[in-house]
Amino acid sequence: MTFEQFESLGFYLGISALFLFIFLAIKDVLDQGEVPLVGKIAVWLVLFLGCFGFLVKGIIQVFFDS
Repeated sequence: MTFEQFESLGFYLGISALFLFIFLAIKDVLDQGEVPLVGKIAVWLVLFLGCFGFLVKGIIQVFFDS
């Protein structure tokens, strides 16, 4: 494994850990705030679309760079 591959792997693992911590923090806030179901669905939908956009952007970059 080269240094560039190790660095890239570390970056993606770090971003994944960041998304996990954000997920856990928002879940805790929604649970403690007693948010209604419609509000929870709206929050998770917006967050999912944001993460999905991030993944799609990465995939598009891979295709354009090759």
